Amino acid sequence: MTITATGVQSLADAIAEAGSPVEYLRNAQSRPTVFPVAPEFSNWRSEQQSWRTGCALLDQSHHMTDLFVTGPDALKLLQDLAVNSFARFRVDNAKQFIAVNHEGFIIGDAILFYLADQSFDLVGHPFAIDWVRYHAEIGDYDVELELDGNSIVRPGPPKLYRYELQGPNALTIVERLIGGEVPETKFFGMATFTIAGHTVRALRHGMAGQPGFELFGPWAEGDAIRAAILDAGADLGITQVGSMAYSSANLESAWVPSPTPAIFSGKGMDAYRGWLPAARAGSIAGSVESPEIEDYYVTPWDLGYDRSVNFDHEFIGKAALEKMSATRAKVTLVWDEEDVAAAMRSLFEEGLPAKYIALPKARYGFFQVDKVLLDGRQIGISHDCGYIVNEQTFASLASVELGYAEPGTQVSVVWGENPNSRKPAVEPHRQVEIRATVAPAPFSAEARENYRSSR
Repeated sequence: MTITATGVQSLADAIAEAGSPVEYLRNAQSRPTVFPVAPEFSNWRSEQQSWRTGCALLDQSHHMTDLFVTGPDALKLLQDLAVNSFARFRVDNAKQFIAVNHEGFIIGDAILFYLADQSFDLVGHPFAIDWVRYHAEIGDYDVELELDGNSIVRPGPPKLYRYELQGPNALTIVERLIGGEVPETKFFGMATFTIAGHTVRALRHGMAGQPGFELFGPWAEGDAIRAAILDAGADLGITQVGSMAYSSANLESAWVPSPTPAIFSGKGMDAYRGWLPAARAGSIAGSVESPEIEDYYVTPWDLGYDRSVNFDHEFIGKAALEKMSATRAKVTLVWDEEDVAAAMRSLFEEGLPAKYIALPKARYGFFQVDKVLLDGRQIGISHDCGYIVNEQTFASLASVELGYAEPGTQVSVVWGENPNSRKPAVEPHRQVEIRATVAPAPFSAEARENYRSSR
């Protein structure tokens, strides 16, 4: 048996024991993404509406992993693994860091903060982060790493608090907090504020097309900053957002949070699977039933990341991407109301608890992978799905063949597993086919038109 440096079973051995990557991932005990904050502060519907009507306060301190990378070769390490250009990347900037394998398939993405000279913070799900850690260990890089896991796995508090303010009143609230006008800050640029007597770093961000900032600083100062935010926004619709509403925000901004990482096959991956603990590899859920793990992978084009691919530097996967072209596009699928209602009614008829009905997000594995069909033929993959209160619709994000990506195209989504797997979040269910209509991604016009506005 291959035992990793942490003394637990490696992904390589777990796959060998199961017989194949798909067999392992189908029944892996990894749960869907968990947000270790209160599920609701009021109710998830009002909390979803807050980022359109007032200002949402989202606590990002607990569910993401931070990897602090420092040293003379920190920038080189990150550049060697990212499809993104670093030519204009400077201190007080951030970017979406996107990593692919040697064949050009997505491993994962995260947000990379350029904190200071030779100092970075990579924040997100562990897939891209673990890929960076592995190459830092095996490569000839003069770097130091500090891993701060999320609050599910980390003993004690996080190193940083991280609060996101989003909505039409967000900038007014920030002006009250800093006692003056918010400085002009470009999208994914950073500024430094003084709030409640503490120095706060602020990332200019946007969610579902709304303006806002992500505020972060030392954990010990987090309570004082939160109290100041709530006080400043008391008459401006400030709303604390719990995990149920927060988990659905990506449906409006059209970000696919956890595509199946391309780590289970391909060049140079045997050693990585021997290094990676099996528990960090996630789980597959959904109706796609191919025995070939490659059928679950996605490319940058499938997720709309092609605009970020830049060949001005050497990186893992460059040669493959240079030969690759788009075959699928990211879209929103608007699920048919009658079919969704029928599926919901069947849960009551089968005696399942109401908690399975009143949820904004329907996900029961780390990687949701459902078949998108047209005339019985699979033409794509449906990823996350859930209810968008602000659009009054049930929808999913999907990657579909280019010929069927035109808005208005009628397709169907096969929802559920057959047979049901043994993942811990799977309740007994039967598979259903739900009609859907192709729509743009992001679905919200505000998000499509304003997501990258400067202020």
